[in-house]
Amino acid sequence: MGKTRIVIDHSICHTNAKIDPRECRKCLFVCDPAVFLMHPTIEDEHPDPHNPEIWKVDAIWLSKCTGCMKCVSACPENAIQVFPG
Repeated sequence: MGKTRIVIDHSICHTNAKIDPRECRKCLFVCDPAVFLMHPTIEDEHPDPHNPEIWKVDAIWLSKCTGCMKCVSACPENAIQVFPG
């Protein structure tokens, strides 16, 4: 059995995208094992890569994922895909 993969489409879920994760946070609320982390980004594509106003959600603790798919169901824009291992 392989490792679980969780893909988040940051073109949909990101401070400067369709959904601002600071306002949504639905995946964070429904994930019982707390697989996700919302954090400020450090990216080169923004004028100020250290701007704390630019946030995104990432799946950090994949080994804790139970494959329940609650995050997929909760996402209002289908920005999350889970591929169980």
